[in-house]
Amino acid sequence: MRTTLTLDDDLAEALSRSARLSGRSFKDVVNAAIRRGLAAGEHPADGGREPFVVQPQACGLMPGIDPLRLNQLVDQLEAEQFMAAQMPAGPER
Repeated sequence: MRTTLTLDDDLAEALSRSARLSGRSFKDVVNAAIRRGLAAGEHPADGGREPFVVQPQACGLMPGIDPLRLNQLVDQLEAEQFMAAQMPAGPER
């Protein structure tokens, strides 16, 4: 079947390069690429491999970190940032 197909410039260049390097016609390269794309949509690309499973580990907080005081730390850092923003910019020492 003959049809008109508009390709993006980068795609057309890649297909042309593939045709040149393989010694096949542009038509054959385009048809093969479309067949591979359609077949990939029908079958998962993972090749039937088992999915990767993350093994979680409980790490906890570092010694000396009190989880009940984390909000106080955030408040202190925000207050320091606010105060630094309020200071007039002067000559650096």
